[in-house]
Amino acid sequence: MEADVGSRYEIPRTAEFLRARAYTRVALQFPDEMLKDAAAVSRALRRELATSGGGGVRVFVMADTAYNSCCVDEVGASHIDAQCVVHYGHTCMSPTSHLPAFFVFGKAPLDIHACATSMLECSRKGNKRILVLYGLEYAYALDDLRRTFEESCKSNSCNPEVQYADVLCSVMSPLSNTAEERSGTSCHKELSIKSDVPTFLNIRCSMECSSSTQKYNLGGVTWNISAQEKMDDYLIFWIGQDNSAFANIVLTFNKCEIVRYDAIKNQLSTDVSHLMKVLRRRYYLVEKAKDANIIGILVGTLGVAGYLHIIEQLKEVIRAAGKKSYTLVMGRPNSAKLANFPECEVFVYVSCAQTALLDSKDFLAPVITPFEAVLAFSRGREWTGEYLMDFKDLITSEKQEVTSASEEARFSFIKGAYVEDNCIQESMELSETSLTLAEVTEKALSIQNQNNDAVLHQGRAMSSIDYLKARSYRGLTGDYEGPAPNSILVGRKGRAAGYNDEKTQSSQ
Repeated sequence: MEADVGSRYEIPRTAEFLRARAYTRVALQFPDEMLKDAAAVSRALRRELATSGGGGVRVFVMADTAYNSCCVDEVGASHIDAQCVVHYGHTCMSPTSHLPAFFVFGKAPLDIHACATSMLECSRKGNKRILVLYGLEYAYALDDLRRTFEESCKSNSCNPEVQYADVLCSVMSPLSNTAEERSGTSCHKELSIKSDVPTFLNIRCSMECSSSTQKYNLGGVTWNISAQEKMDDYLIFWIGQDNSAFANIVLTFNKCEIVRYDAIKNQLSTDVSHLMKVLRRRYYLVEKAKDANIIGILVGTLGVAGYLHIIEQLKEVIRAAGKKSYTLVMGRPNSAKLANFPECEVFVYVSCAQTALLDSKDFLAPVITPFEAVLAFSRGREWTGEYLMDFKDLITSEKQEVTSASEEARFSFIKGAYVEDNCIQESMELSETSLTLAEVTEKALSIQNQNNDAVLHQGRAMSSIDYLKARSYRGLTGDYEGPAPNSILVGRKGRAAGYNDEKTQSSQ
């Protein structure tokens, strides 16, 4: 059992990393499905560290993340002053903001021969080059798969063109803004967003234009293709489950032919129609968001680098469109939490790429991604079929132009008529940060609105203050329109098991 834990959770490699960096406080982050092994892993890691002179290292187990288990929980690690986070299981490989992270992907079972046979079958059916992508839990078997597939090709006298994606990194350090490969050497790929947004954009552009190849990083894997080629020229062969990582691949490369190899059932699947339906529904949500006046920005991460930049950029985009935005921090969103904000007609969920698609069928208001928000609130921008899951691809240093009142009306596919977007007048608005609760209430009570039904049910509220004024119940206030309240009465004293007056009556 201990030998199995040491191999599956890479205990020796983890201990070597911690010793080399001289960390003394380490947080171990486990997803729910691996939590049963947390005690055994922590014991094995402490034992390995003690045998090599690292007995002074304190290890803490983080069992419940504040947001998504695929992201490094820097908030939880900061509560124990951790110097490093060891992340186990499935990960989105989103760059961290403050703490270095060490990733242990795990080793899911994979039938190498069956997978190689399926790849050979796909190469015979089409004439496209094959690009092999996979879940990170299968990265350990990549060398054996490549070798087995080459042997199968030789025995069948064929030579298909196959390209394998590489693991992006297993160590991430935000201090140097670089990733490190399994060998521990510095990686040349820039991952983390620096504080200066234009600098980050220049780095991205120089990486793409410095050579004749196009580089792709998605879901923790990376690959290069020639500058003369397009992703549409490849058949994507995905090894893994039908999960959020696979949905990220399908939606990002929605024009490519994609085949999925189910490692559990050992069979091929070419049916991605359910994800294409998701894409059509997302377009409907974009059209619905265009008609919204009050937008809620949901903070779905506090650790992914660049989340503050995209939140500020979304605020500018929404303000420039003549709409009102409110930033909400509530941990993992659900229907009950969002129901507390009925004035918000649509929510924008800022999170990592693999959790950005939040199913909002049970919510009172739709939840869209930052990419969909940019499509909805940028006047004149049309959807070309391109779909971006990672909000870092949207970060820009350009200022948004405020909507002009002279712009012509647009056609709403939801209402089936032409509508005019509101032009925001900042000179008549007070800053939200300068309003106290009393000032907000006073302003709400002073606003006159003759048609409350239109505000509450037809989306004509321009801010939460308008919505509050239209409601029949607005909370406790100091203004009473009815008769004066009755005089104060003295209540009963004692405990519910026996009030004082009850004891007196019983004694008599």
